[in-house]
Amino acid sequence: MTQEAILSQLGLIPNVALADQLSRIEKNTHGFDKIVKHVMDLHEALKTNESYVALSNSVDSFKIKIDATSKISANEAMEKINHFADKFKVKLQKVEGKDTYYVVGFAA
Repeated sequence: MTQEAILSQLGLIPNVALADQLSRIEKNTHGFDKIVKHVMDLHEALKTNESYVALSNSVDSFKIKIDATSKISANEAMEKINHFADKFKVKLQKVEGKDTYYVVGFAA
């Protein structure tokens, strides 16, 4: 999957700064090549729950953000995130006090 395709799928307009940020994320994410397609699939699945995957501004990592306005939608998003992490053996790191998770990388 190309950087341009990843950025476009996340709803971003590819540019040099975003390409550089994505390169840092790729280097910082263990097993990036094995999980990037699944991260993009998760992004699509979370849209129905007012949630998404994005590039973190503070850490060189993908972040998963739950922005659901209802508890039901937030719970459904969390189920999808947990299923993603379990099925594809992806390690996540929760941001304290927020409904946000960093994708650390392939756990196995």
